[in-house]
Amino acid sequence: MKKLFFIPLFCLSFFWINPNTVKSQVNDGIYDKEHVPSRRRVNYSYLREADVMWKKRIWRIIDLREKINHPLYFPTQKLGDRMSLMQLLLWGITNEGLSVYSTDDDNFTAPMTRKQVDVEMGAVADTIPIVNPDTGEEEMQIIPGEIHTEEIKQFLVKEEWYFDRQLSVMKVRIIGICPIRFFIKDDDVTKTIRKTRVFWVYFPEVRRILANHGTFNTFNDAERKTFDDIFEKRYFNSFIVQETNVFNDRPISEYAQGIEALLEANRIKDKLFRSEQDLWEY
Repeated sequence: MKKLFFIPLFCLSFFWINPNTVKSQVNDGIYDKEHVPSRRRVNYSYLREADVMWKKRIWRIIDLREKINHPLYFPTQKLGDRMSLMQLLLWGITNEGLSVYSTDDDNFTAPMTRKQVDVEMGAVADTIPIVNPDTGEEEMQIIPGEIHTEEIKQFLVKEEWYFDRQLSVMKVRIIGICPIRFFIKDDDVTKTIRKTRVFWVYFPEVRRILANHGTFNTFNDAERKTFDDIFEKRYFNSFIVQETNVFNDRPISEYAQGIEALLEANRIKDKLFRSEQDLWEY
Protein backbone atom coordinates (compact mmCIF):
# COMPACT_ATOMS: atom_id res chain seq x y z
CA MET A 1 0.00 0.00 0.00
CA LYS A 2 2.86 2.35 0.85
CA LYS A 3 4.45 1.63 -2.53
CA LEU A 4 1.22 2.56 -4.32
CA PHE A 5 1.10 5.83 -2.38
CA PHE A 6 4.66 6.86 -3.25
CA ILE A 7 4.31 6.23 -7.00
CA PRO A 8 1.93 9.15 -7.74
CA LEU A 9 3.78 11.29 -5.19
CA PHE A 10 7.03 10.67 -7.06
CA CYS A 11 5.41 11.60 -10.38
CA LEU A 12 4.07 14.87 -8.96
CA SER A 13 7.44 15.75 -7.47
CA PHE A 14 9.04 15.24 -10.88
CA PHE A 15 6.87 17.91 -12.44
CA TRP A 16 7.40 20.26 -9.50
CA ILE A 17 11.15 19.95 -9.85
CA ASN A 18 11.04 20.28 -13.66
CA PRO A 19 8.59 23.06 -14.55
CA ASN A 20 10.07 23.21 -18.06
CA THR A 21 8.53 19.80 -18.74
CA VAL A 22 5.06 21.28 -18.46
CA LYS A 23 6.02 24.49 -20.27
CA SER A 24 7.39 22.61 -23.29
CA GLN A 25 3.98 21.03 -23.88
CA VAL A 26 2.19 24.38 -24.20
CA ASN A 27 1.18 25.23 -27.76
CA ASP A 28 1.78 28.93 -28.44
CA GLY A 29 -1.15 29.22 -30.82
CA ILE A 30 -4.59 27.87 -31.65
CA TYR A 31 -3.42 24.94 -33.77
CA ASP A 32 -0.35 22.84 -34.54
CA LYS A 33 1.68 24.26 -37.41
CA GLU A 34 2.15 21.41 -39.85
CA HIS A 35 1.89 22.94 -43.32
CA VAL A 36 5.23 24.76 -43.64
CA PRO A 37 7.40 22.36 -41.57
CA SER A 38 6.25 19.43 -43.73
CA ARG A 39 6.72 21.24 -47.04
CA ARG A 40 9.04 19.70 -49.60
CA ARG A 41 10.90 21.46 -52.34
CA VAL A 42 9.56 21.15 -55.87
CA ASN A 43 12.36 19.47 -57.79
CA TYR A 44 13.59 21.00 -61.01
CA SER A 45 12.57 19.25 -64.20
CA TYR A 46 15.31 17.37 -66.02
CA LEU A 47 17.17 19.62 -68.43
CA ARG A 48 19.17 18.35 -71.38
CA GLU A 49 22.05 20.33 -72.80
CA ALA A 50 20.45 20.03 -76.23
CA ASP A 51 17.32 21.79 -74.94
CA VAL A 52 19.21 24.92 -73.87
CA MET A 53 19.20 27.14 -76.94
CA TRP A 54 20.54 30.24 -75.16
CA LYS A 55 22.11 30.86 -71.74
CA LYS A 56 23.53 33.76 -69.74
CA ARG A 57 25.08 33.81 -66.26
CA ILE A 58 24.22 36.75 -64.03
CA TRP A 59 25.31 37.92 -60.57
CA ARG A 60 22.94 40.18 -58.64
CA ILE A 61 22.73 41.79 -55.20
CA ILE A 62 19.70 41.49 -52.89
CA ASP A 63 19.86 44.43 -50.48
CA LEU A 64 18.08 43.44 -47.27
CA ARG A 65 17.61 47.09 -46.31
CA GLU A 66 14.93 47.45 -48.99
CA LYS A 67 11.41 47.06 -47.64
CA ILE A 68 10.39 44.25 -49.99
CA ASN A 69 13.43 42.23 -48.83
CA HIS A 70 12.78 42.65 -45.08
CA PRO A 71 11.36 39.08 -44.70
CA LEU A 72 14.89 37.84 -45.45
CA TYR A 73 16.50 40.13 -42.85
CA PHE A 74 14.13 40.04 -39.87
CA PRO A 75 13.94 38.95 -37.11
CA THR A 76 17.44 39.98 -36.04
CA GLN A 77 17.06 37.59 -33.08
CA LYS A 78 15.25 34.23 -33.32
CA LEU A 79 11.58 34.83 -32.56
CA GLY A 80 9.63 31.65 -31.87
CA ASP A 81 9.79 29.58 -35.06
CA ARG A 82 10.84 32.58 -37.14
CA MET A 83 14.42 33.08 -38.32
CA SER A 84 16.16 35.38 -40.73
CA LEU A 85 17.79 33.88 -43.81
CA MET A 86 21.28 34.15 -42.29
CA GLN A 87 20.16 32.56 -39.02
CA LEU A 88 18.62 29.72 -41.02
CA LEU A 89 21.83 29.14 -42.98
CA LEU A 90 23.90 28.99 -39.78
CA TRP A 91 21.33 26.63 -38.26
CA GLY A 92 21.56 24.43 -41.36
CA ILE A 93 25.36 24.29 -41.11
CA THR A 94 25.20 23.17 -37.48
CA ASN A 95 22.14 20.90 -37.48
CA GLU A 96 21.59 19.73 -41.06
CA GLY A 97 25.14 19.31 -42.33
CA LEU A 98 24.76 22.08 -44.91
CA SER A 99 27.93 22.50 -46.97
CA VAL A 100 29.40 25.97 -47.44
CA TYR A 101 32.29 27.03 -49.64
CA SER A 102 35.06 29.61 -49.62
CA THR A 103 34.60 32.97 -51.31
CA ASP A 104 38.04 32.77 -52.96
CA ASP A 105 35.99 31.86 -56.03
CA ASP A 106 32.33 31.16 -56.73
CA ASN A 107 32.81 27.69 -58.21
CA PHE A 108 32.15 25.79 -54.94
CA THR A 109 35.60 24.23 -54.93
CA ALA A 110 36.87 24.81 -51.36
CA PRO A 111 34.58 23.64 -48.50
CA MET A 112 34.62 25.60 -45.24
CA THR A 113 34.26 24.39 -41.66
CA ARG A 114 31.93 25.92 -39.07
CA LYS A 115 34.96 27.36 -37.28
CA GLN A 116 36.03 29.14 -40.46
CA VAL A 117 32.50 30.52 -40.83
CA ASP A 118 32.64 31.88 -37.27
CA VAL A 119 35.91 33.63 -38.07
CA GLU A 120 34.41 35.22 -41.19
CA MET A 121 31.47 36.39 -39.06
CA GLY A 122 33.84 38.04 -36.59
CA ALA A 123 33.17 35.55 -33.78
CA VAL A 124 36.81 35.33 -32.72
CA ALA A 125 37.68 34.66 -29.09
CA ASP A 126 39.45 37.53 -27.34
CA THR A 127 41.70 37.58 -24.28
CA ILE A 128 41.19 40.44 -21.83
CA PRO A 129 42.66 41.20 -18.37
CA ILE A 130 40.23 40.75 -15.45
CA VAL A 131 40.92 41.35 -11.75
CA ASN A 132 40.30 38.25 -9.64
CA PRO A 133 38.01 39.33 -6.75
CA ASP A 134 39.49 36.68 -4.44
CA THR A 135 43.19 37.36 -4.95
CA GLY A 136 43.06 40.93 -6.26
CA GLU A 137 45.49 39.94 -9.00
CA GLU A 138 45.01 40.58 -12.69
CA GLU A 139 44.33 37.47 -14.75
CA MET A 140 43.81 36.91 -18.45
CA GLN A 141 40.39 35.54 -19.35
CA ILE A 142 39.20 34.24 -22.71
CA ILE A 143 35.96 35.83 -23.93
CA PRO A 144 34.22 33.83 -26.69
CA GLY A 145 33.26 35.75 -29.81
CA GLU A 146 29.66 36.43 -30.79
CA ILE A 147 27.95 36.16 -34.16
CA HIS A 148 25.83 39.14 -35.15
CA THR A 149 23.58 38.05 -38.00
CA GLU A 150 22.18 41.58 -38.29
CA GLU A 151 25.51 42.53 -39.90
CA ILE A 152 24.44 40.63 -43.02
CA LYS A 153 22.90 43.41 -45.13
CA GLN A 154 23.15 41.92 -48.61
CA PHE A 155 23.15 38.60 -50.45
CA LEU A 156 25.01 37.98 -53.68
CA VAL A 157 23.05 35.67 -55.98
CA LYS A 158 24.61 33.70 -58.82
CA GLU A 159 22.07 32.51 -61.37
CA GLU A 160 21.68 31.33 -64.95
CA TRP A 161 19.04 32.48 -67.41
CA TYR A 162 18.30 30.13 -70.28
CA PHE A 163 15.80 29.53 -73.06
CA ASP A 164 14.30 26.04 -73.08
CA ARG A 165 13.56 25.05 -76.68
CA GLN A 166 11.28 22.20 -75.55
CA LEU A 167 8.99 24.49 -73.54
CA SER A 168 9.68 27.63 -75.60
CA VAL A 169 10.10 29.74 -72.48
CA MET A 170 12.83 31.72 -70.75
CA LYS A 171 13.70 30.37 -67.31
CA VAL A 172 16.13 31.12 -64.50
CA ARG A 173 17.82 28.88 -61.95
CA ILE A 174 19.77 30.12 -58.96
CA ILE A 175 23.17 28.43 -58.61
CA GLY A 176 24.40 29.87 -55.33
CA ILE A 177 23.93 32.57 -52.70
CA CYS A 178 26.56 34.40 -50.67
CA PRO A 179 25.88 36.53 -47.56
CA ILE A 180 27.73 39.85 -47.43
CA ARG A 181 28.71 41.22 -44.01
CA PHE A 182 28.92 44.93 -43.17
CA PHE A 183 30.97 45.65 -40.06
CA ILE A 184 33.27 48.09 -38.28
CA LYS A 185 36.52 46.84 -36.76
CA ASP A 186 36.81 47.37 -33.00
CA ASP A 187 40.24 48.99 -33.30
CA ASP A 188 39.29 51.24 -36.22
CA VAL A 189 39.25 54.84 -34.97
CA THR A 190 37.83 56.07 -38.30
CA LYS A 191 34.76 53.83 -37.91
CA THR A 192 34.93 52.84 -41.56
CA ILE A 193 32.24 50.39 -42.64
CA ARG A 194 33.87 47.37 -44.22
CA LYS A 195 32.26 44.80 -46.46
CA THR A 196 33.20 41.14 -46.90
CA ARG A 197 31.73 37.99 -48.40
CA VAL A 198 31.23 35.26 -45.79
CA PHE A 199 30.70 32.00 -47.71
CA TRP A 200 28.97 30.50 -50.73
CA VAL A 201 26.03 28.10 -50.48
CA TYR A 202 25.09 25.79 -53.34
CA PHE A 203 21.44 26.68 -53.84
CA PRO A 204 20.08 23.29 -55.05
CA GLU A 205 21.40 21.79 -51.79
CA VAL A 206 20.06 24.46 -49.43
CA ARG A 207 16.56 24.34 -50.97
CA ARG A 208 15.68 21.35 -48.78
CA ILE A 209 16.10 23.63 -45.74
CA LEU A 210 14.54 26.74 -47.26
CA ALA A 211 11.42 24.83 -48.31
CA ASN A 212 10.19 24.03 -44.78
CA HIS A 213 10.92 27.30 -43.00
CA GLY A 214 8.47 30.15 -43.34
CA THR A 215 8.94 33.90 -43.54
CA PHE A 216 6.72 36.68 -42.22
CA ASN A 217 3.64 37.51 -44.27
CA THR A 218 2.55 41.12 -43.78
CA PHE A 219 -1.05 40.41 -44.75
CA ASN A 220 -1.78 36.98 -43.28
CA ASP A 221 -0.11 35.15 -40.39
CA ALA A 222 -1.86 31.91 -41.37
CA GLU A 223 -0.31 31.78 -44.84
CA ARG A 224 3.43 32.21 -44.79
CA LYS A 225 5.69 31.92 -47.79
CA THR A 226 8.78 29.79 -47.36
CA PHE A 227 12.27 31.03 -48.13
CA ASP A 228 12.21 28.74 -51.16
CA ASP A 229 9.04 30.47 -52.38
CA ILE A 230 10.70 33.87 -52.15
CA PHE A 231 13.64 32.80 -54.31
CA GLU A 232 11.83 30.56 -56.79
CA LYS A 233 8.89 32.95 -57.31
CA ARG A 234 11.20 35.99 -57.31
CA TYR A 235 9.54 37.79 -54.39
CA PHE A 236 12.56 40.06 -53.94
CA ASN A 237 14.15 43.13 -55.43
CA SER A 238 17.74 43.18 -56.65
CA PHE A 239 20.18 44.80 -59.04
CA ILE A 240 22.68 43.23 -61.42
CA VAL A 241 26.38 43.62 -60.60
CA GLN A 242 28.03 41.24 -63.07
CA GLU A 243 27.50 39.14 -66.19
CA THR A 244 29.67 36.70 -68.08
CA ASN A 245 31.90 38.59 -70.51
CA VAL A 246 35.12 38.27 -72.46
CA PHE A 247 37.03 40.45 -69.96
CA ASN A 248 37.49 37.70 -67.33
CA ASP A 249 33.85 38.12 -66.29
CA ARG A 250 34.72 41.51 -64.80
CA PRO A 251 32.04 43.07 -62.56
CA ILE A 252 30.33 46.33 -63.44
CA SER A 253 32.16 48.14 -60.62
CA GLU A 254 35.46 47.78 -62.51
CA TYR A 255 34.37 49.97 -65.41
CA ALA A 256 31.39 52.00 -64.15
CA GLN A 257 30.55 53.87 -60.96
CA GLY A 258 27.52 55.60 -59.49
CA ILE A 259 24.68 56.30 -61.90
CA GLU A 260 26.66 54.78 -64.78
CA ALA A 261 26.76 51.46 -62.91
CA LEU A 262 22.98 51.52 -62.43
CA LEU A 263 22.46 52.32 -66.11
CA GLU A 264 24.75 49.44 -67.07
CA ALA A 265 22.80 47.08 -64.78
CA ASN A 266 19.55 48.19 -66.43
CA ARG A 267 21.12 47.67 -69.86
CA ILE A 268 21.94 44.05 -68.97
CA LYS A 269 18.45 43.56 -67.54
CA ASP A 270 16.91 44.93 -70.74
CA LYS A 271 19.17 42.68 -72.81
CA LEU A 272 17.81 39.63 -70.97
CA PHE A 273 14.27 40.77 -71.73
CA ARG A 274 15.01 41.39 -75.41
CA SER A 275 16.78 38.03 -75.76
CA GLU A 276 13.43 36.32 -75.21
CA GLN A 277 11.25 38.81 -77.09
CA ASP A 278 13.44 38.71 -80.20
CA LEU A 279 12.74 34.99 -80.58
CA TRP A 280 9.12 35.70 -81.47
CA GLU A 281 7.52 37.29 -84.49
CA TYR A 282 4.35 39.33 -83.99
